[in-house]
Amino acid sequence: MSLDALLRRQGGVLCLGQARARGLSDRTVQRRVADGRWHRLHPGVYLVAGHPLDTAGRIRAAALWVEPAGTVSGLAAAYWHRMLDELDPPTVEVTLPKRRHRAARPGTRVRRRDLEPIDRVRVRDVLVTARPLTVLETAARLPNGAAFLDRALQRHVSFADVHAAYSRMLGSHGSARAGVLLRAAADRADSHAERLLVRILRRAGITGWVLAHPFGPWRLDVSFPELRLAVEVDGWAWHVDRPRFANDRAKGNALVAADWTILRFTWTDLAEHPDRTLATLRRALAHAA
Repeated sequence: MSLDALLRRQGGVLCLGQARARGLSDRTVQRRVADGRWHRLHPGVYLVAGHPLDTAGRIRAAALWVEPAGTVSGLAAAYWHRMLDELDPPTVEVTLPKRRHRAARPGTRVRRRDLEPIDRVRVRDVLVTARPLTVLETAARLPNGAAFLDRALQRHVSFADVHAAYSRMLGSHGSARAGVLLRAAADRADSHAERLLVRILRRAGITGWVLAHPFGPWRLDVSFPELRLAVEVDGWAWHVDRPRFANDRAKGNALVAADWTILRFTWTDLAEHPDRTLATLRRALAHAA
């Protein structure tokens, strides 16, 4: 690939090794930096004049700086995997092996951890943490980590793969928070998520509800039998458990056929938006009454 083609592909960012491979000497590179045609981003990494430095360029530059030993991680990896629309804060995190000592550069954050080969993957020519580990690290970092993990389990990763990645990251920075989120992800609706719903009902002073009301071969999470209103809670694992999905669909169809109204809430609804959840429930109760 020619130098021009490489620059187009990499948004104007390249490293010294790539320049050398295309016939440029170190002296030529130094001269281009000195006269302003190239801008030094990191040691041995440059941005060619005329190319704007966007988020993708900053991530690629950080990756070129730390490869082959280092790996783009955290929110930057989530962005590169197209799980996030933007970096907030706009800092590129990289993970280096513990034996590597390298100070962070402006716009970067350096973490030291020995990653397993399975936790590193090359995506669009950049070494990043694999999707399961990226999901865990990002969920642990974001204020709305519960919602992020919920979406990721639906769209990007399996629960089994995320749990395996968690087992490999135990003891590292963020693993405690990731464990809390992951345990909630594995929780059945008849345990922790259900307790959240019960807490919302009790605080609001709502009565007339029962737990585990029998309905045919099923039991309803929370229900108002006199009003024929069922409230079902979908935990994160519900999204990726095919038998549970099919069983809940059958139960829902049977309820509708019996003239019941069904409300479905997710873990995110209960944990992150309890007021909105309560408002929805109140409207349904008023309508049923």
